[in-house]
Amino acid sequence: MSGPSGGVAGRLPWVLVLPAVVGIVFLTLPLVGLLVRAPWSTLGERLGEPQVLEALRLSLVTATVATLVCLLLGVPLAWLLARVAFPGRRLVRALVTVPLVLPPVVGGVALLLVLGRRGLVGQWLDSTFGITLPFTTAGVVIAETFVAMPFLVISVEGALRAADPRFEEAAATLGASRWIIFRRVTLPLIAPGVVAGAVLCWARALGEFGATITFAGNFPGRTQTMPLAVYLALETEPEAAIVLSLVLLAVSVIILASLRDRWVSGP
Repeated sequence: MSGPSGGVAGRLPWVLVLPAVVGIVFLTLPLVGLLVRAPWSTLGERLGEPQVLEALRLSLVTATVATLVCLLLGVPLAWLLARVAFPGRRLVRALVTVPLVLPPVVGGVALLLVLGRRGLVGQWLDSTFGITLPFTTAGVVIAETFVAMPFLVISVEGALRAADPRFEEAAATLGASRWIIFRRVTLPLIAPGVVAGAVLCWARALGEFGATITFAGNFPGRTQTMPLAVYLALETEPEAAIVLSLVLLAVSVIILASLRDRWVSGP
């Protein structure tokens, strides 16, 4: 019997091979173009420019805070969806994953309608506590959390469903409370899934654009993250946009390489 790299693979029809090659070229050629047109001779100098460093700092801080918020809210939510049977669970799961397919700009508009100064909740926050979220750094964190949390929830829920429940049942028979079981048994079992989900969540938050510019605006030093800086620089200083894009590309490649074993098996 021939293996995957034996005679069977050699007899693949060109009707399959040719579109596959075209697909590879289509997906990789823009990245090659980015590398070819990069200003390598002045890369270090441009990376040290104040606006680049400020956008990078803000992106790293907001993406990290958004990931922490996602962990705080998303892990219990994933546990609820995976372990508790309640009416409407499928609907809740669908609503939780909506930001995955919702255009980010629409998400930003939705956030404005709820958390804006005249929004459903925002007007109460403004009148009661004097808290205004749109067009602030906190608004960036909220926008990134909204679009990134589904990645964490899906990853953690999948890990929970794959975990052997007999360990939790054994701990329960020994008299452990649900909190002790979750903290000492469940979390160690699903730790790889939590880490993978957190990394994906952080990467998605780092690259968020649409919801951020709609809900938080594009103010340097306050809400201008790296994707927004790329958009702005592309109009006035294309080489700076390329440098920022290279940083985001490098982060994406590192993330994908580190999570490769989560998606594929074998060499």
